[in-house]
Amino acid sequence: MERRLFILQRLSAMVLGPFVLVHLCVALYAFRSGLTAQEILGRTQDSVGWALFYGLFVVAAAIHAPIGLRNVLNEWTEMSARFIEWIMHFIAAVLQVLVFAAVWAAVS
Repeated sequence: MERRLFILQRLSAMVLGPFVLVHLCVALYAFRSGLTAQEILGRTQDSVGWALFYGLFVVAAAIHAPIGLRNVLNEWTEMSARFIEWIMHFIAAVLQVLVFAAVWAAVS
């Protein structure tokens, strides 16, 4: 299990790197261009490309973040491994639901 989580976190980090870069570049472009939130949402409406981009971004983040949190909780707390696993799965589910809802709102 530990080896699988180690590999999953490293693979998700490799996926997240380019996604974060593109996201930051787009955000900087929008900021420097003076785009309003309404104009940005107007550009993302009905966009399959942006939906796929941010959908994959969410999946990678929902894999990566809970594994990192699991490692921190294992090292810094006295919580049981079973409780930490529950927290990890709960946070992954919450991240996916909330961020997929945001992606859906931005592209629908």
